Amino acid sequence: MLNKGKARKVTVYLNEDTSSTETFAYEQVMKFLYDRRVAGATLIRPQEGFGNHHQRHGAASHSLPVRIEFIDKADVIEGLLPELCELVSDGLVEMHEVEVVTAAKREAPL
Repeated sequence: MLNKGKARKVTVYLNEDTSSTETFAYEQVMKFLYDRRVAGATLIRPQEGFGNHHQRHGAASHSLPVRIEFIDKADVIEGLLPELCELVSDGLVEMHEVEVVTAAKREAPL
C-alpha cells in the first residue's frame, strides 16, 4: 500500500497500435503492472502526439498515442524498471520523484 511521503511516478508513452509478441504493448504493460501489484496505474488516451521521429499520431493517422502513469515506492519501482523497459520496444519511459500528500482508500461496503 502506498503511504504519505516520498514515492516515484513513472510515465510510459506508447502508440495504441504498437504490438508486442502477445498483444498490444499498452495491454501488456498494464497487465505487467497489475500482476506486480503496483499501488495504482492509469491508462490515458490523448487526442494527438508525436515523438522524436516527428510523426504525428492522432485520429487522422489511426494511431493514437497512449500514456500509462503509475506511482509506487522507490524500491518497488526500481525492481520493476528493468523488465518494464524490456516490454517497451518502441516508446519512452520517464520517472521522477513525487510527494504523496494522501493515499485515501474507500472502505468496502458491508
